[in-house]
Amino acid sequence: MLNFISRTPILIGLFLAMLVIGYLFGGVREASGGVLLDTIWNGADAKAHLLAMTAEQKSAHFWGTAVNDMLYPFAYGGLFAGLAWRFGGHRFPLIIPAIGVIIVDLAENTTQALALAGNDGLIGLKDVLTPLKFGLFLLAVVIAVFCLIGALIQKLRSRANQA
Repeated sequence: MLNFISRTPILIGLFLAMLVIGYLFGGVREASGGVLLDTIWNGADAKAHLLAMTAEQKSAHFWGTAVNDMLYPFAYGGLFAGLAWRFGGHRFPLIIPAIGVIIVDLAENTTQALALAGNDGLIGLKDVLTPLKFGLFLLAVVIAVFCLIGALIQKLRSRANQA
């Protein structure tokens, strides 16, 4: 599976999917009142925001979460895992943050979808899930970038040695 997601056409597809889904969040944000629950870092603030939303805004946000935001972690997480795997020497520890962010983002999305559907009993989990999601996301990005830079440096050195 990891060799599959690290293939060039798959990486390009994941990158494009990440861009398209990311773009679509603009419409969801607008239809749901301008603020997405994903950007609220704790349960108390998310619950307060939910109380201020209209039924139409909750519905728009629910469908944006159920469709867009359930696909988005696979696009960006798969991209970062594929890049780290391909350019990081097939070392499993390098992809753990990318896999972790997919799992955590899906858990956060589930708690938000439940809250948007009227069951806000788990929204307090955002206190842990949202900061963890953003931390793992940042770590996955940093790892992918360093793997790309390392591979580029290695390629340049190889070319210099051949000259």
